[in-house]
Formats: sequence, structure tokens, C-alpha cells
Amino acid sequence: MTLRPLFVTEIYEASLAADRGFEAFNAELEEACRMLAAEDRAGRAWCKANGYGGYTSYASLDDLPSRASAFADLKRKLDRHAAAYAEALGLDLGAGRLRLDSLWVNLLKPGASHSGHIHPHSVLSGTVYVVVPPGASALKLEDPRLPLMMAAPPRRADAPETARSFVYLQPQPGTVLMWESWLRHEVPANAARADRVSVSFNYSWR
Repeated sequence: MTLRPLFVTEIYEASLAADRGFEAFNAELEEACRMLAAEDRAGRAWCKANGYGGYTSYASLDDLPSRASAFADLKRKLDRHAAAYAEALGLDLGAGRLRLDSLWVNLLKPGASHSGHIHPHSVLSGTVYVVVPPGASALKLEDPRLPLMMAAPPRRADAPETARSFVYLQPQPGTVLMWESWLRHEVPANAARADRVSVSFNYSWR
């Protein structure tokens, strides 16, 4: 018998933790994230109005790399990782290129979650993790074929990762995770006693 793994969903995983000066960079990034959470009134108002348990700059700020050097440094790092991921996926970008067109901060409070969603109008999406306290949420990824499995039985508890309907990836500070933007994902309830701090992003092709 031969099994051919066709149409595989490739998830990119890397870490900034081995970079020179990571501890100082990560501390600067955390400080910048918390500064925004304290000063961005429009962002806090959006979170309150939309039931977001914590703070996100997603709907209020679109110029983070020009606001703080930590975000500008992060963009340069992410550009390299996005280029490596695109190459691994075999993407033919032609005369265009991948551009970071959105970068936003997330501070997820204890008990808060982020429901399942995709990122329309983007090619690659991802998150870099800044503060991951004990008990902090993993990233939950959903098999994109799931809506088509109309009469399929559930997968066994011991099914290999490649056969599961949901996969949970537990990040550490400095972890970079990227996926193609059509992949549905969510953040389960934060069981930590402190904020889970991350920076998410989208790349478009133009």
C-alpha cells in the first residue's frame, strides 16, 4: 500500500530566541506593546465594544514600525522569515513581492480567548510571541477540509498530528509561527494568571 500526502498544509515555525541580543530585544518589544495598551484609547474602546478580553491594536493603529524601533526591528526580522516561508511553499511571486501590510499587538487577559477566524485579503499570516506565562493558550489550528467531511467519523485520540482535525501549537517567547492566511485558527481561553503578549501580522502580494 502507498499513501501520498497531497495538498499538505505547511506551518512555518522558527524562533527569534537564538538571535544575538534577543533578551534585550524581547524586553523592548514587551515594553512597546504595554505602552500601546496604556496609551491607545481608541484601541481600548474598540476592545470594550467588541468584547475582546484584553487589548489589541488591530482596529486602531496601522503604523507600528514607525511608532517604536522595536516594531521596526521586528519587521526586518519577519521579512526574512516570510521570504523563507514563501520559498519553502514554492510560491511564484512573479514581478510582485510579499509586503508586511499589517502588524498589531495582542494582550490577552487571563480567561480571555479569540474565536476561530481567517485573514482575508492576505497571503501569509502569523504571530510572534513575546510573553507566554505558564498556562498561556496554545494556537489552535483547524484542518481546512473539516467543513467538507460531512459523514466522516472522528479521528482517534492517538491519530498522528498530520491526521488530526485540530492541532495545538504551544509557543515560547520568541517563537514565530506563520501559516497561509486561509487557514482557520483560534486562541483558546488563556488559563495563565498573567497576560499573554504577542504581535500578529499579515503579508500581502503586490
